[in-house]
Amino acid sequence: MSSGPGLESLVDQTISVITNDGRNIVGVLKGFDQATNIILDESHERVYSTKEGVQQLVLGLYIIRGDNISIVGELDEELDSALDLSNLRAHPLKPVIH
Repeated sequence: MSSGPGLESLVDQTISVITNDGRNIVGVLKGFDQATNIILDESHERVYSTKEGVQQLVLGLYIIRGDNISIVGELDEELDSALDLSNLRAHPLKPVIH
């Protein structure tokens, strides 16, 4: 593992990844490579809706190609666990246009 900017410090921590197609995937960062392909464990996708609460789709061990990643962020687990996702409403993210 060498060049992903700053990802070394996030290994074995819970992160949130926003993909180019607007998906939000949360999981434990297990590894990455020079192309910023990442491996997440215990992952799930959060699907947002204006009509119902956030759905969490279990993905398990999941690989995301680096060219599909828009944003990688550290997740504050204490703050995240305090959220009531079943009552949270939001518009789904739109795809990133380059």
